[in-house]
Amino acid sequence: MAKDSDIEWTHHTFNPWWGCVKLSPACAHCYAESWSRRFGDELWGGSAPRRFFSEHHWREPLRWDAEAARLGKRPRVFCASMADVFEPRSDLDFWREKLWGLIEKTPNLDWLLLTKRPGQIKHVYPWAHSPRQNVWLGTTAENQRWAERRIERLITADAHVRFLSCEPLLSAIDLTPWLKQEQIGWVIAGGESGGEARPTHPNWIRLLRDQCRTYSVPFHFKQWGHWSPESQGEPVKRIIELQDEAGRLERLSWRPKQLSGRILDGRTWDGYPPV
Repeated sequence: MAKDSDIEWTHHTFNPWWGCVKLSPACAHCYAESWSRRFGDELWGGSAPRRFFSEHHWREPLRWDAEAARLGKRPRVFCASMADVFEPRSDLDFWREKLWGLIEKTPNLDWLLLTKRPGQIKHVYPWAHSPRQNVWLGTTAENQRWAERRIERLITADAHVRFLSCEPLLSAIDLTPWLKQEQIGWVIAGGESGGEARPTHPNWIRLLRDQCRTYSVPFHFKQWGHWSPESQGEPVKRIIELQDEAGRLERLSWRPKQLSGRILDGRTWDGYPPV
């Protein structure tokens, strides 16, 4: 849990538990698994335990909500950065019910529920057909195959905002069918960070940005990650050439992600849905 999160597209993060199971290519170099191991926890895998937290932990969003009401603001809360709320495990049902109750008690917070398992939403989520105004439902879409599979499941659930996290972006993705039908209200894109980070071609990001601009959908470019265009600046550790689907080569260099930054075509892209 973190108030004033470092994640660019949220204000706070809240985790009802830690732990998950890797599911698709986006999970290959899971930062959450690596982070949990720093604390000596082995929480990843179907037979691994999950880490749960005290009542003090669960009271923190109530404080954020009171502060938001006092200031007249609507903070975004990313839930869950270290887990998947919709992981199909019966031992998580108690904690999910606790989370739904917490969401009801915090109407001044916008809860962003991001999952790689949108097909499970209808089985455990109480507002799948009566959306709450303070809940946004999102799914990860790292390539075309997983975008199509997950979005078709996501749109079966009603939500105040449906959104996509195309991070790590591993190929070009065509979102036109869903953007055109106004079924997706926000798109986040980003490259991968970490020692084994895979590169993202700039044209893959531009494609998503341009699709969003065509259909007036807010677009947020979160980060380049550890691989960014050679022109992005120094220092350069090593160079690779990456080809997009049209055969266009881009020279990318490995940098600390803070130096890679998040500038695309001379500016930042900080789109958010209207609150």
